[in-house]
Amino acid sequence: MKKIFKLFSFAFFIAIFYLGFTTYPKLDLISGFSAKSVASGHFIDKRSQELIEKGDNDIDMIDLATNTINENGKFATASVYGLKGRKAIYREGLGATLIDDDFDVTKPYLVPKRTKLNNDLPFPYGNKEQKDTVFENVDYAKLNSAVTNAFDVEGKKDKRTRSLLVIYKDKIIAEKYDTGFGKDSKILGWSITKSITSAMFGILEKQGKYDIYKPAPIKEWANDERKNITTNDLLHMNSGLEWEENYSTICDATKMLFQAVDMSRSQLEKPAAFKPNTHWNYSSGTTNLLSGILRQQFKTHQEYLDFWYSALIDRIGMNSMVIETDMAGNYVGSSYGWATTRDWSKFGLLYLHKGNWNGEQILDESWVKYSAKPTDTSDGQYGAQFWLNAGGRFPDVPREMYFCSGFQGQMVAIFPSLDLVIVRMGLKEDPEFDFNGMLSGIIGSLKK
Repeated sequence: MKKIFKLFSFAFFIAIFYLGFTTYPKLDLISGFSAKSVASGHFIDKRSQELIEKGDNDIDMIDLATNTINENGKFATASVYGLKGRKAIYREGLGATLIDDDFDVTKPYLVPKRTKLNNDLPFPYGNKEQKDTVFENVDYAKLNSAVTNAFDVEGKKDKRTRSLLVIYKDKIIAEKYDTGFGKDSKILGWSITKSITSAMFGILEKQGKYDIYKPAPIKEWANDERKNITTNDLLHMNSGLEWEENYSTICDATKMLFQAVDMSRSQLEKPAAFKPNTHWNYSSGTTNLLSGILRQQFKTHQEYLDFWYSALIDRIGMNSMVIETDMAGNYVGSSYGWATTRDWSKFGLLYLHKGNWNGEQILDESWVKYSAKPTDTSDGQYGAQFWLNAGGRFPDVPREMYFCSGFQGQMVAIFPSLDLVIVRMGLKEDPEFDFNGMLSGIIGSLKK
């Protein structure tokens, strides 16, 4: 009996040691993700803690965190078995920010100036409901079947679509939401936000204020091999800089999003692993570096904060959108954009219409073409902060389709020749969720 007890004790000790060795270093990231998710979901979208924990935080290991919301202080905290507590604060206009112990919560801060779209036009060019429109070439039974099939049946959790919106010739022809969500629900786009960041450079270029083909304006690179990296290389994830993006473990991306004070520097400080334009490597750090470069283009922090909204977001009526900032005041252009499904679709429509918004040219048509042109080394997968189907990722979907894509299967898909935009927001991504089937099913409802 003593021998068995000793063996059991030894096995228990080994198990505890293994869990401590493998899991403890992750606790800071787990509690950080959880606190940030709870603060953002609750204060931006008014979700209950229960809905956030059952939905957004229903991820392996993230569900170990215990969360608390402080309504009066407008913050959320999280820890794992009382260890590695983290805090995320909410500030109106800036969203939620995950902070460290050195962050001064009493320090005054700037917020972007917003302009709300105010006209009598129906969606998408105004906020009024559109008149019902029936297209003779749309098989509505087939369309509704494809849309319904994208959602879980009661009791299941294998598709986890939260919203699906189909816009054909500027008209909503299908719109469906999961329980607890609706047309006014703000949903995190994750890396869809990268495409917003790209658009900001397109606007600066249209204004004649920036040349993406010149070396990136980063003084730390001036005297080493990184000096030849251009903004064009960065936009195409083709800089050759070292970076690891693997959300299942501790990596450059997770350390940046859940530990960095200034996310714009996470990629900046990495060495070159390859020569520019020779090796494609997806990097959220690159996009946040681009956000930092954008900030350099303005004399004041206020101008930088205002620019994203005045030049693009509010200009096309994406009034629900909030792009959250890091502790240093940079927009987290890689990951932290929130908007309603309808407002996400407006961004897709801007690109569908070659940069034109109801008669006003926001982006040059050449920039839209540039965004959807394959990166040299991506095998047709990627453009300038947009994903592409040029390489046939979705075999039953037109190769011309390009799309904004985010963690857990967020998608704004643009079909130029079909005059079609499809937005899907959810919690499952390819291949767990059948995007090829969903997209081809919807397209198949449009009769030729």
